[in-house]
Amino acid sequence: MYFAALLARTEDGWEASDTELDDVETLSDLVDRAREASVDDDTVIVFIEQEDAWFGIVRVEGEDDPRIYVSDGAAAARSSYGEILTREILGDDLDGALDDLDTLDLDGTEDGEPLDVPADGDDEEEAVASETVPAAPVGDRLVLADLGVPPNDLLALDTDALAEIADALGAAEVLEAVR
Repeated sequence: MYFAALLARTEDGWEASDTELDDVETLSDLVDRAREASVDDDTVIVFIEQEDAWFGIVRVEGEDDPRIYVSDGAAAARSSYGEILTREILGDDLDGALDDLDTLDLDGTEDGEPLDVPADGDDEEEAVASETVPAAPVGDRLVLADLGVPPNDLLALDTDALAEIADALGAAEVLEAVR
């Protein structure tokens, strides 16, 4: 189960809206949706969360390239929407990991389970894939630094991360209204 919301900065503060991801197939689709929510090309933050397995942030400002952060690359890479974000961050490295790991579940079940590497190291393909897609944060750790969420705080977030981020941005009430 996913939760996705857009926070658009306006002159009067943040405006939140929940968003359906059913028709989002690429990062461009997601960025277009964010730009549609923008007021005067100001900042839009896209939050995506999958049942405490991982969360992602996409920051869109005007026509600039989006800035992306994912809390757990391996867990996100195993879900359809997270795979969109991790593919943008890791590029060819993710392509190689997905090619090497035939059992990776991208069929829509989105179980969010981290990639497991056997302790005895017998499964070389899984080891290669898990090294390429870290079970750790990936992306732009400074994505929200100028908005009051420094990298160390972002890295320390675990459960209910989106609520804590929204609180730091001064948008907790508007995010909770759409949750």
